[in-house]
Amino acid sequence: MASKLAFTPLEDIPKIRDGARAGFKTGRARSIAYRKEQLLQLGYMFQENTERFTEALASDLGRPVQETYGFELDPISGFIKKGYQSVEKWAKPEGIPFDFNFFLTKPKIVKEPKGTVLIIGPFNFPILCTIRPLIGAIAAGCAAVLKPSELIPKTSSLFAELVPQYLDPELYKVVNGGVPEATKLLELQWDHRNANVGKIVATAAAKHLTPTTLELGGKNPAIIDPKTDLALAARRILWGKVSNAGQICVAPDYIVCPPSAQDELIAGFKAAYKAFYPRPEDTRTSMSRIVAPHHHDRLQKLLDNTSGTIVVGGNTDKADLWVEPTVVRDVQTDDVLMEHEIFGPILPIVPMEDLESAINFVNSRDHPLALYVFTNDSTFKSKVASNTLSGGIVINDVLLQGANGSYGGKAGFETFTHRRPYMDVPGWLDMLLKPRYAPYTPKKLKTLRALGKTNMPRPCPGADTESFGWKKWLGIGILFAIFAKLKHLIKG
Repeated sequence: MASKLAFTPLEDIPKIRDGARAGFKTGRARSIAYRKEQLLQLGYMFQENTERFTEALASDLGRPVQETYGFELDPISGFIKKGYQSVEKWAKPEGIPFDFNFFLTKPKIVKEPKGTVLIIGPFNFPILCTIRPLIGAIAAGCAAVLKPSELIPKTSSLFAELVPQYLDPELYKVVNGGVPEATKLLELQWDHRNANVGKIVATAAAKHLTPTTLELGGKNPAIIDPKTDLALAARRILWGKVSNAGQICVAPDYIVCPPSAQDELIAGFKAAYKAFYPRPEDTRTSMSRIVAPHHHDRLQKLLDNTSGTIVVGGNTDKADLWVEPTVVRDVQTDDVLMEHEIFGPILPIVPMEDLESAINFVNSRDHPLALYVFTNDSTFKSKVASNTLSGGIVINDVLLQGANGSYGGKAGFETFTHRRPYMDVPGWLDMLLKPRYAPYTPKKLKTLRALGKTNMPRPCPGADTESFGWKKWLGIGILFAIFAKLKHLIKG
């Protein structure tokens, strides 16, 4: 599956960044018409090269065509079209809530592009996770340099070929390479960075105080209510775990359920496995491959060292970079499978006696990118949602993430946009502003305090709230007045 990727010469990388900056400084990306044209060109890049992208990902990841269309090509086209249709609305200046102190200055928020941004893409979803932030950058009016993963050489080569053909080559550029090239990029100053390699990027960004958009890590749990439809839960979880060979940041990483539910849940996994792969060869033709030999070795080591019991799958083939969908039961909390994100088609089941224990265990670990709950009990749903933290939460399914995070849709536009306060102060306002000028006098101070002083709401914390304030006296007075009026009417 591997092919040769032409790396960008290290000495050219600063020139590429500088070239993108020079393109940004021309100012043409400030035009909404220009942004829409670039977004449309980006859409046609995929529409006119779908077969080339499916072939490249089949070569790089052994990925079935259905998964490439379902997870990447079809969604990215929708995201591009949405950006194309919405950029004019997103870019409009925003008014601010009325403020007596500033309304005469006509304040508003102007949407300004941050500048030249760096987007580092991962190997597992190179189209979705590289191009989606690019949509936001283009919509915001930024220039961008893309660094696709070196682990997917054919796909990254295709980016390097097509991006300058379809997009403005002065503003949108591609750098290919491995660790040295990525390190060189991170040494440079950028106006924003978007990446999945969080700690490395954050450390490098701190040197230049560069804003970043990073992704949560952690192991994504699936918490199972034993009273739910366990066969349905098993089918949906297995689908999420085998898609892209489990190399998905939001894939379910482990299951938490009561020990009494394990047998029925495993029966559901076995039935789903048989339905997904009725013939032995189906596990090869309907499944992606592990991206690289060292990742295959990592997964093999997990299988070799787990203390749990493999109840589904367990076979591997390093020559083909293939790992069979695998379910492991009775996994303890300190097992090797629970140390790090698995990022492969191996699913441990961790038995927990009750929901309280499950929640405590999930909260004892890093906050996950996604948390899944399988239940039809509203109390169960509410308890998990209210007592855990995660990037997102999905009930009764996996992988589906309805929100856009920080780099999709309007949120992506906002990520690459500087919200610039704008005020237009008329000259006649000095009639009110004279007290701010020297020489300072008691009269000017009194005027300034009258204009700017703010009194805190009553009562003060710790004060005797039972004492009568003016509102209570007013209420009593009104009651007496009403009573007196009624008395007068009765006498009359």
